[in-house]
Amino acid sequence: MKGFADFAEEWIDCADVTIFLRHNGQADKPAMLLLHGYPQTSAMWHLVAPLVDPQYHVICPDLRGYGRSGKPPSVPDHASYSKRAMAADMIALLDHFGHESAVIGAHDRGARVAHRMGLDHPARIRAMVLLDIAPTREMYACTTEEFARAYWHWFFLIQPAPLPEKLILGGPRGFWLRKCINQSDGNGPFHPEVLEEYLACFDNADTVRASCEDYRAAATIDIVHDNADGRRRLKMPVLVLWAKRGVIGKCFDPMELWRLRADDIRGEALDATHYMAEEIPADISNRMTVFFGDQGRGPASPRSVSDE
Repeated sequence: MKGFADFAEEWIDCADVTIFLRHNGQADKPAMLLLHGYPQTSAMWHLVAPLVDPQYHVICPDLRGYGRSGKPPSVPDHASYSKRAMAADMIALLDHFGHESAVIGAHDRGARVAHRMGLDHPARIRAMVLLDIAPTREMYACTTEEFARAYWHWFFLIQPAPLPEKLILGGPRGFWLRKCINQSDGNGPFHPEVLEEYLACFDNADTVRASCEDYRAAATIDIVHDNADGRRRLKMPVLVLWAKRGVIGKCFDPMELWRLRADDIRGEALDATHYMAEEIPADISNRMTVFFGDQGRGPASPRSVSDE
């Protein structure tokens, strides 16, 4: 893949799952994690990753359940696909490379993983940029008919197994295209090689099952975890960017909702649809580079004693 021509590919064992990732090989530099959304893979960063500050060790994993990463068995409470489990995978990746901390750029489902990372492992996250989401719990709590019609998949994918799995597996590629093309004004911004990776990875019964479990977890155990946080909030700087031609800003007030969950928050709408990293990659990479640089943080040192 052209954008990842200089990136290595690896599979890393993380407790109960093996995670596939692409990275630029510069493990002696501060870490930048780039986390993808549904129903994509790490390939979504193919235009952004080469443009961010080269002084970072850029790591682009496939989340558990997606792409070439492992797909653990489902469990009754959906804990194996909770954002807490996914966040722990990402911390294990940082440990593998010897990184004390990281900055995170994340989209969609990956941004929900980043949110949980910041709550469960605050000492490991220096700053984050979140693309086109508001907090999960608040989005469900503030759901309207307009949102339910636009984000119909949120309510379809959480139905008990095997209903959504069987329906999707009747034509997984067609389902992928309908969902994603509709969310991009009917004009998919996907490079043909990247699109083929998305479709090939999604055309798999285990991926379909796992991605449904991701959404079931979001509507159940993830909210349990959110509620258990009490007054705990994100303490690191957070930049939220949402799509002017998307649903988040149309159906919610993203800044108001993020102020409920984070102390140091800023954000704005950008002229794009949901898949902004593939539509306006230069703008996204520049905003990440500037925002992370503005935090004035030096290179991370090898991890020693945890202060989480």
